[in-house]
Amino acid sequence: MKLKYYTIPTAVFFVVAAALIAYFFPREGKFRYQFYEGKPWRYELLTAPGDFPIYKTDEQVKAERDSVLGNFEPYFRLDKEVEPSVVAQLRQAYAAEPNHQRITPPYMQYIERTLVQLYKSGIVSYQELEELKKDNRSRINLLAGNVAQARYVSDLFTVRTAYEFILNNAPPALDRDLLRACNVNNYLTENVSYDKDMSARVKEDLLNSVPIANGMVQAGERIVDRGEIVDNRTYNILRSLKMVHESKTGGNQRQGLMIGGQFVLVFGLVFCFWLYLWSFRPRILYSRKNTLFMLLCISAACLLTELCVRYHLFNVYILPYAIVPIVVRTFFDSRTALFAHLVIVLICSLMVTYPHEFLILQVIAGMVVTFSLKDLSERSQLIRCAFILYLSYTLSYTGMAIYMEADVSKINWLMLLYFGINFILLMFTYILVYMLEKAFGYVSSITLVELSNINNPLLKNLSEVAPGTFQHSLQVSTLASDAAVKIGADAQLVRTGAMYHDIGKMANPAFFTENQGSVNPHDQLSYEESARIIIGHVAEGVKMAAKASLPQAIVDFIRTHHGRGKAKYFYTMYKNRYPDREPDEALFTYPGPNPFSKETGVLMMADSVEAASRSLTEHTEEKITGLVNRIIDGQQADGLLKNTPLTFRDVELVKSTFIEKLKIMYHTRISYPEMKK
Repeated sequence: MKLKYYTIPTAVFFVVAAALIAYFFPREGKFRYQFYEGKPWRYELLTAPGDFPIYKTDEQVKAERDSVLGNFEPYFRLDKEVEPSVVAQLRQAYAAEPNHQRITPPYMQYIERTLVQLYKSGIVSYQELEELKKDNRSRINLLAGNVAQARYVSDLFTVRTAYEFILNNAPPALDRDLLRACNVNNYLTENVSYDKDMSARVKEDLLNSVPIANGMVQAGERIVDRGEIVDNRTYNILRSLKMVHESKTGGNQRQGLMIGGQFVLVFGLVFCFWLYLWSFRPRILYSRKNTLFMLLCISAACLLTELCVRYHLFNVYILPYAIVPIVVRTFFDSRTALFAHLVIVLICSLMVTYPHEFLILQVIAGMVVTFSLKDLSERSQLIRCAFILYLSYTLSYTGMAIYMEADVSKINWLMLLYFGINFILLMFTYILVYMLEKAFGYVSSITLVELSNINNPLLKNLSEVAPGTFQHSLQVSTLASDAAVKIGADAQLVRTGAMYHDIGKMANPAFFTENQGSVNPHDQLSYEESARIIIGHVAEGVKMAAKASLPQAIVDFIRTHHGRGKAKYFYTMYKNRYPDREPDEALFTYPGPNPFSKETGVLMMADSVEAASRSLTEHTEEKITGLVNRIIDGQQADGLLKNTPLTFRDVELVKSTFIEKLKIMYHTRISYPEMKK
């Protein structure tokens, strides 16, 4: 039932990830040939499958269209109704003037005549005139009805320049002050406006008149043969053939089939990854957090490639594909990292221009990551790995270019720059690992090694405040890590957890036997109070771990290293002293929880065994074996290990490891025989 509960959600996650990747896949129909100007043709003889035009490049078409638009003259429309209307207003205003002594008929005749002249020339808004000057337009087409006449922009007026024209061009006999008193500006208004629709239609006709092709290729015509250098003309023909091919792959039906095929391919590769996890890494598959993390890595790499290819953002070799195997190796293992990387590069090879070269370079990169991070324990190894990747990219590309071209001068040295940018981006893996640890709650082996350093402030303080506890923790870490190796658990996690499992004893170090001198403070306390102090070191340890921002995986060792067991010494002493009383079990029971993983289970056993071994008066093999069996069997009988995935075989391996290690620690020796006289 548990398997069903986990399998259904994780399977859905894989389907959603495949659908998301397939949805953003580039939709262009793939052209089966790959070609590059100045390089030899690597395929068989190619002839034209049918008639098709030789298309100009986008740059050529754009240049010709820009040239045509440079000669374009915009269209403006003249409103014929404005002039007679304004003149009528002027005459009406003059007729209604009660006193004509100052403004005589010559003034009005001049004003009327000039207004007619100005409106025939055209009065346009200041903004439109500035736009014409800004676009360096010297002429426009002025529409009067259905007839267009060319007109120089310099002949147009604005309301302001028209007013100045009336004042500045008046005959000498007319007084300018009287002209200003006529309020001529009341009769000046715009009668020319930009005709947007007509201009757009004419502009579109001009653009459509520019041919996008400059020749035709007839069906069956020879284009290029194997080994021939693709010159400029051949390149344009091949490019045109590719455009024709991709245009024919359009249509709703074809697009639907293409999307379906892409989804089948992507889902097949993602399903292979699911099968790998199901077969070899079920612990990753049955954890939603781990599944989401793996699918996020795969989806992010594929989506970045799709965006790069679709919008031609930059060269795909700038993308640091090796970040995924580095990150997966940091948190999981090398085999999973390499398999995830192979799935990514196989999906991405369906999008890139040169899939074979891409696959070779990226597969080599994935193998380099696997080999260089075989034993990952320091962050500096990530930087070293990035440098080795740069060298592998450079050497692989150079060798492949020389093999394909047989000419060193044909190497595209710009690729080395792309690999350099890739190297710089890979350097940020150092920061990315830390961010992912915080986001997903992972603890990398690098972090575990750093935490287990005895110069860490918390461990250094433990060695000074509670030296006996510190030595006990070292011994427990040795026992637990060796046992973890035997049963296939995470040895580094156990080793680090063992170093911190008893840090809570720093709150009251003198109450624990390994830190006591000649005085035992428990002699002055009741059994209940002593048990409370002893049990309290778990809660104190959790508080100290939270204050020091230790990972949750380490805190779990602190919480579970006694599980729901009892403080047996004081519990037994109480029972012996007060046989007629029933003790309060809660006062002598640790808060737990019980161990729930192989690692926490091993630590509980190692902690109890190491502590008890100090009480042995003789460290013979028989005594050590009996002690180990008694303690671990007792923990099993109390049900403290029932939540762990430890098998009976695992427990027996742990026992044998503890026995061998304790014999070495206490230097168990054989008894030398006496010399017979």
